[in-house]
Amino acid sequence: MNAAFEDWMKTVQAGSENDLSGYLPDAEVIPAKLHEAMRYALLGGGKRVRPLLVYAAGALFGADAATLSRAAAAVEMIHAYSLVHDDMPCMDDDELRRGKPTVHVAYDEATALLVGDALQSQAFLVLSEATTVPPARLVAMLRLLAHASGSAGMCGGQAIDLDSIGISLTLEQLEQMHQLKTGALLRASVVLGALAGKDLSEQELNALNVYARAIGLAFQVVDDVLDATADSATLGKTAGKDAADNKPTYVSILGLEPSRALAEKLRLDAHAALAPFGEKALRLRELADLIVQRKA
Repeated sequence: MNAAFEDWMKTVQAGSENDLSGYLPDAEVIPAKLHEAMRYALLGGGKRVRPLLVYAAGALFGADAATLSRAAAAVEMIHAYSLVHDDMPCMDDDELRRGKPTVHVAYDEATALLVGDALQSQAFLVLSEATTVPPARLVAMLRLLAHASGSAGMCGGQAIDLDSIGISLTLEQLEQMHQLKTGALLRASVVLGALAGKDLSEQELNALNVYARAIGLAFQVVDDVLDATADSATLGKTAGKDAADNKPTYVSILGLEPSRALAEKLRLDAHAALAPFGEKALRLRELADLIVQRKA
């Protein structure tokens, strides 16, 4: 990771943290317990990959900072709500997230459920107030986020995941699951950032879709590799849980080294998709590298 990219990344991460805090109700506002738990779930942790993708894609098309701030916050709120629900006993039943107790452990299950619901609503409220975007394009951005979050996207992928425990999936079925569960929201991050700047041509959208598909799958492949090879302290969440829960993964289907090779191929595919944008896509290329080469 070069110094310029690291500086840019830290600037975006710090700015996103500050913006997210500002878009949430204060912890003292009634209902105080819910607002405190929302802040606990969203702030003070995470790699902020989705906001980074929003800002990197926005740089391609000259998007203004105010719109990027709202788009990045919205997609991160959706992501955070999904993690809160994903960790609950009725789903993955996890006790550790981002190096601290999960929301249902730190508070209680009912609060965790409401935190997820409230963060989802807050995401659409925040994005809907991006007043510098033409109304038709703003509606398209809201539609994109809704589609990526629902049964045709993230929620659908989670449903398939829960139904697949202990079942042998083909590589194609595994890919479909992760394109929905993880890939849909990563794609939304890229396209939301781009739409913050302009209406996209068919060619521009196609190139961004190919890029997003590659990094979406790469993200999950690397997650599976890390789950099999890293420890809980490094990951900030429970290591080895996929194998313990008998979940199908890229490592269980392909093996460890072929999974690593697939992640590298997807990284190169992502780079190739960005060729039409030239040097303006530097940050998106660097993020593809980060996704594949990360250690946690």
